[in-house]
Order: sequence, then C-alpha cells, then structure tokens
Amino acid sequence: MFGWFKKKEETVYDFSQLQVDLHSHLIPGIDDGADTLETSLQLIRALQNLGFKQLYTTPHVMSDLYPNTKANILEGLQQLRQAVKAAGLEVEIGAAAEYYMDEYFENIIRNEEILALPHNRVLVEMSFVTAPPNLFHYIFKLQTKGYKPILAHPERYLFLKKNFSEYIRLKEYGCEFQLNILSLIGHYGKPVQEVAFKLLKNKMIDYLGTDLHHQRHAELLQEALHDRKVRDLLGSYEFANAQLISPTVETLN
Repeated sequence: MFGWFKKKEETVYDFSQLQVDLHSHLIPGIDDGADTLETSLQLIRALQNLGFKQLYTTPHVMSDLYPNTKANILEGLQQLRQAVKAAGLEVEIGAAAEYYMDEYFENIIRNEEILALPHNRVLVEMSFVTAPPNLFHYIFKLQTKGYKPILAHPERYLFLKKNFSEYIRLKEYGCEFQLNILSLIGHYGKPVQEVAFKLLKNKMIDYLGTDLHHQRHAELLQEALHDRKVRDLLGSYEFANAQLISPTVETLN
C-alpha cells in the first residue's frame, strides 16, 4: 500500500512505494514539457511532494519536432542540476530520452547514440494513429545492441484496443510496458482508461510513470491519489520502478 500519514484527520497518500519516476519532461525548452527553469523547479518540487525519490527526465526525441541528441539532453540536465542545487532541493535526478520510433530512430540505434535508463532500458513511443511498419524491427535492433525497450503509455495507442493480441505479441518480443498514472483517472479519455485497467488486470504493466509535462499534470497526479479504485488497484500490484534505482545518479543537496 502507498505510504500515508495523518494530518488534520485526513489521510494523505503518496507514490513513495514506487520510489522512481522514469518518465517526465523537466529539462526546460527542449520539448513540450517545462518551458523555463522556474517551471522545471516547480515540477520537481511537485514530484518530491508526491513521494518520488529518484527522477529520470525523458525529453522527446522526434526528428520532425524535437531533434534532441544525447549531447544536448545531457547539457540540459547539467543546467537543471545546477538550478536544483541552487534552489536547495534534495533530489536525485538523471536523464534518458523518449524515442519516437521512425527511420531517424534506426540511425540513432546504428550510431549508438542512445541515452538509456538504468540497466539499458530504453523508453520508446510511436504514433497514436498507427504502429510504424518496422515496429518489431526496431525492437529487435535495440535488443541486438543490448537494450531492453520500454513502450511508453501503451494504453494510449487505441488502434491496438480492438487487436489486443498485438499487446501480447509485444510482450512476447520482450517489450516492457510503462503506464501513465493519469490514464487511470480518465485524463486521456474513457477508452484509454479502459485499456489501462485491462492491461493491469492482465498483469502486463511493468512500470508506472507520471509523463509529467506541466503543473496541471502535477495537480491531477495528486487527485489520482484520492481515487479509491486507483489506490486499491495499485496497492495490490507490484511495479518494477524501484528496480531502476541507480547509485550513480547524482544526489543534489
């Protein structure tokens, strides 16, 4: 069950049991997440208040919209760490990336420019309209390089809803799944919420992530903790987030 404490006769829950958030957009100005360092710090404070101890921010890497590279993400991370330290926040923060699977992504794999999560986990995403023709090829190419793919928010790819066997196939190919917490409270719509609970019921989800982009997301994450159905379900499910804890992530205090 999630950690809790009493305050003014009200039970307050948090996500401390998860320990690690592996999906967020905190580096300012490089994708559709935080736009300024001030916003970044506000979001980091929110994640701390939600109970997370270690953060991995994962900027989008998309050739047409966000052509980020390993180098510029790490540069942004260093600036963010400096701002966090100056603000006196105690947080462990690292960076990976959320890779959009397209032809550009194959070049990134080939050139070994992947910025991975601990244990060579790589967060990937695809179009919400249709799967890329080479989906399983990309998964295979990652695996041949020693990486293990994590599919971000699988519940949001509604084209798979009527073809649930494709979820099973992805799992059989060794792809892990990361579900967005806000999907559980219907933030992305009822159909997404239905798929989220079905994936959980079938024990197909490996990780929970915030996919935090802005302050409204932070407010909704707090609201999710007051949803009894969500709490009861999460309290009975063992997620693998804590397995991503890394002693090499810099602690700022």
